[in-house]
Amino acid sequence: MKFIWRNIVCHFGIPKEIISDNGRQFQGRRIQEWCQSLHIRQRFTTVAHPQANGQVEVTNRILIQGIKRRLERVGGNWAEKLTSVLWVYMTTPRGSIGETPFSVVYGTEAIIRAELGIPSHRVMNFSE
Repeated sequence: MKFIWRNIVCHFGIPKEIISDNGRQFQGRRIQEWCQSLHIRQRFTTVAHPQANGQVEVTNRILIQGIKRRLERVGGNWAEKLTSVLWVYMTTPRGSIGETPFSVVYGTEAIIRAELGIPSHRVMNFSE
């Protein structure tokens, strides 16, 4: 509960639902009561069967395709390339929603490297 509060609720607000695997940390009476008190719906899926959550299945397929393409170029250093694959995924508009996953989560588009040299309000107020 502490993790959900600090890393999700405090950053993004109270979610309508939480989709998780069947791990013990999501099934206890305390977490169920906590979710009920915040009106958070709990849904469960299994790691071994991501088809139970269609969005996870689509996202996994896209990420696996991106990782495979990168691996063909760099060999077996996939762990080093994972963050760049995730960045590409987060900053590429999705046809189904017409926006980037980044903008859906954060409410604004990401500042990309090419923009850093162009003076704009967003870049001028960007702090690392």
